[in-house]
Amino acid sequence: MCGGGTRLEAVYTYRIFRSRRRTYSPSKIKGKYACVLWSECRLLGFSDSNAKPPKRRELPPRSRGFALLSLKLPEAPGAQRELPLHSGGFRQLFASLRSAAGVPAVLRRLEAVQVLIKHSADVNARDKNWQTPLHVAAANKAVKCAEVIIPLLSGVNVSDRGGRTALHHAALNGHVEVSGLNSLGCYSSGPFHVSAWEGHLEVVALLISHGAEVTCKDKKGYTPLHAAASNGQISVVKHFLNLGVEIDEMNVYGNTALHIACYNGQDSVANELIDYGANVNQPNNSGFTPLHFAAASTHGALCLELLVNNGADVNIQSKDGKSPLHMTAVHGRFTRSQTLIQNGGEIDCVDKDGNTPLHVAARYGHELLINTLITSGADAARCGVHRMFPLHLAALNAHADCCRKLLSSGQKYSIVSMFSNEHVLSAGFEIDTPDKFGRTCLHAAAAGGNVDCVKLLQSSGADFNKKDKHGRTPLHYAAANCHFQCMETLVTTGANINETDDWGRTALHYAAASDMDRKCLEFLLQNEANPSIQDKDGYNTVHYAAAYGHRQCLELLLEKTSHIFEESDSTATKSPLHLAAYNGHHQALEVLLQSLGDLDIKDEKGHTALDLAAFKGHTECVEALINQGASVMVKDNVTQRTPLHAAVINGHTPCLRLLLEVADNPDVTDAKGQTPLMLAVAYGHIDAVALLLEKEASVDAADSLGCTALHRGVMTGHEECVQMLLEQEALIMCKDARGRTPLHYAAARGHATWLSELLQLALSEGDYNFKDNQSYTPLHWASYNGNEGCIEVLLEQKPFRNFIGNPFSPLHCAVINDHENCASLLIGTLGVGIVNCKDDKGRTPLHAAAFADHVECLQLLLSHNAQVNAADNSGKTPLTMAAEKGHVGAVGKYLREEHKCIYVFQGHEKCALLILDKIQEQSLINAKNNALQTPLHIAAQNGLKMVVEELLAKGACVRAVDENGHTPALACAPNKDVADCLALILATMMPFSPSSTMTALNFVSFKKDNLSRTHLCNSSNASSAIDSYSKPLSNDVGAENGYNENDSDSETF
Repeated sequence: MCGGGTRLEAVYTYRIFRSRRRTYSPSKIKGKYACVLWSECRLLGFSDSNAKPPKRRELPPRSRGFALLSLKLPEAPGAQRELPLHSGGFRQLFASLRSAAGVPAVLRRLEAVQVLIKHSADVNARDKNWQTPLHVAAANKAVKCAEVIIPLLSGVNVSDRGGRTALHHAALNGHVEVSGLNSLGCYSSGPFHVSAWEGHLEVVALLISHGAEVTCKDKKGYTPLHAAASNGQISVVKHFLNLGVEIDEMNVYGNTALHIACYNGQDSVANELIDYGANVNQPNNSGFTPLHFAAASTHGALCLELLVNNGADVNIQSKDGKSPLHMTAVHGRFTRSQTLIQNGGEIDCVDKDGNTPLHVAARYGHELLINTLITSGADAARCGVHRMFPLHLAALNAHADCCRKLLSSGQKYSIVSMFSNEHVLSAGFEIDTPDKFGRTCLHAAAAGGNVDCVKLLQSSGADFNKKDKHGRTPLHYAAANCHFQCMETLVTTGANINETDDWGRTALHYAAASDMDRKCLEFLLQNEANPSIQDKDGYNTVHYAAAYGHRQCLELLLEKTSHIFEESDSTATKSPLHLAAYNGHHQALEVLLQSLGDLDIKDEKGHTALDLAAFKGHTECVEALINQGASVMVKDNVTQRTPLHAAVINGHTPCLRLLLEVADNPDVTDAKGQTPLMLAVAYGHIDAVALLLEKEASVDAADSLGCTALHRGVMTGHEECVQMLLEQEALIMCKDARGRTPLHYAAARGHATWLSELLQLALSEGDYNFKDNQSYTPLHWASYNGNEGCIEVLLEQKPFRNFIGNPFSPLHCAVINDHENCASLLIGTLGVGIVNCKDDKGRTPLHAAAFADHVECLQLLLSHNAQVNAADNSGKTPLTMAAEKGHVGAVGKYLREEHKCIYVFQGHEKCALLILDKIQEQSLINAKNNALQTPLHIAAQNGLKMVVEELLAKGACVRAVDENGHTPALACAPNKDVADCLALILATMMPFSPSSTMTALNFVSFKKDNLSRTHLCNSSNASSAIDSYSKPLSNDVGAENGYNENDSDSETF
């Protein structure tokens, strides 16, 4: 293209474009600048004739924020000019694709694209909408350009920011040629749906010819038929129908194409679908048919007639019971309602709430439809939801014309209006008929707020003093909803202004709670409403106005009734000041503060208004109370906490700051001796902790249990709070009432990092007293709770490399809670010598593992040569202890290790059978205990049938006698007296031979003191033995008696 056929060597460099669009000279561009031949500039849209060619120079290789095109040209003086390409010049590729239509323009556009591609322009580049050149070409029908671009693309299905591919753009604009170029790409449902919706039949046919599925669905289940039907593309719909698509295919909502067509008022499409056999009664997921949609749609009148004429069921109901007639009532389609009624529509059909179409029309205020329904015979006296008449609903929703129409629907009787001498026709039902909650139509009208409805009902004989189930009159409803005109009408006609409901509330109470501009309240006061009347809780109108923060109402009440506080004999537990402060109404609070003398008045639990405001975090209320002199040191009656404590509990730092500015003592304590700092640390409120430390709160103060703030910080796991306390040099080795330091709590809670830091500080101070009141060390607690990380930290320190403290060693603690890894760590670090250590009762870790039936720990100990026959101070071996507890696993483990012993069975048959299976020596079968009992005695005494059978099979002696002279047979007796009686009977029945070891006389000559001897293995003795082996540590390190780390007074407030 340049003179002399000079060959161009193009080098393309792309950077993300992030700078403003401006022209840069080569001297200002930090990177390789771009230049093109002057002869090619016009194709790219440049026309700067005054531009001078830049000097070639080498620039740094990195270029930030620019999209640059760099061309390396050989020197050819006079034959070419160079022009710098500004940062937006790269977009000329996009601009060239968007140029004007026409053959010359197309050719110029194609030449420009070819030039840019020739110079290595990136065909995959994206603009701010993530569109590539192919997107632009497809949207602008640049077929030739697309033909050039497509072979160079990495993929034709790249999406823009909106998720659209080039095929989407071609289909949307109906460009058949471009769609054909993209046909080799994989198809999604999008382009097909778009072309169907736009009605591009040629594009649709082209897509189908290239394999697009006619029944493909998008994410919501819409098919192309749905798309075409929704936009009324009849030609595309016919094409799909001719292809035999499923005409009643549903989307995820269950809607067919006929549903969609009726909803959008596409009558021609609906007609075509019906002609092809679409199901006119097909329900969707909610039970709505196309007729429901046509009845509700804005443009569905013709569709409705089509459906009705083609056999649609006019009375079909949805899942919530709504018929097509209900749908016309919702949207006021009175012409369509006539069509439905004329074709057999049930006029009084009810939905699941019991509402008829007349109820629905009354609710939405469709007067013409009401007229149509009543004319057609609708029952205006039929009860609907909550047993309400249509008149209830019309009045409640303030539709006066509908009320008038409903009232004139019947002529059973007439009443002379109290406002005129005219006769007003009334509906054919008692107008004061209540609904489910006892509310009449006048109640509904008063709540709705349309004064015309109220006057209309009153003129028709409605009773304005009628009460609902809670004793409320229409005036209560009008006052609660601040409907001034309704109130005025009711009071003018004689409504009792001081009538109370079941809770003792008058209309004035409700007005005080809801009236923000005091207009209603002022009207009631002018008409002799009594503001001193108290409800059943002792609250008067001032309480209600304060609770809801209505400053103007309070000013009016205090102005009209300045004596209300002096003369009040209220039984209310909370004053208006409490209510305003608790709910954060600072403006109302300021009004009350001007009229109240005692700012520290307490409620039933002793909370002051400042206490409540601080607890809820209402900073403005706290400030107002403090400015008026409220005390910050007053304690409540339950927890003895001050407003400082209340602010800290929920972390309300702004309130705390205000309180600390006037507080005398930041270390004031509650009933448990807790300071605000302790609570702030316990609840993890970092800002509050920092503020209290700034105000020099004591870090070492202890509560009634001896716990400091550091104890609580470690216990609850609030790292930043602990760090701030350590920075204030809090005592590390301070002990609580049980002698536990923060080290104990850190070890028990598994905070290895804190434990390491605390331990270093403690050792640097030379304090090695790590025992609590029971001589347990942090290593005991870490082992007991299975915290391996803490054990590792402790074992690194010399004081813990030998077992110190309570002889119930850390190894005992680990195995009794089945912490095998901790036990292995202890043995591996301290040596196997600790395996046979004994506590003060002579029990080894093997005893503890057998007692708790932790087989893995037993196996670990036995693998390290634990003494299996070691007896404790009471003579029990681990096997004996396991057998007493009935731990089959532990007993089995012992026996597999061939450690056989028979001592007691203790009523645990499985354990006894396991032991007997391993015993072969006859001496063990007939071995006696201290009470001269053999195993057969004990098995018989405990009713172990299978054990007795096994013992007899192994040759157990049936004539052996115990210290009471009883044989195993007599051991079956429940007590000694029974055994003696049985012996006498047996002696009489079966005289003993001379070889017998006892006579009948022997049975009755035993000393009575023998009865008091305890058997080693009776159940009571076993129980006491087990109880004596209770776990030495209770897992309540975080929740001591009298203190709960999660203690909260939220409910108190």
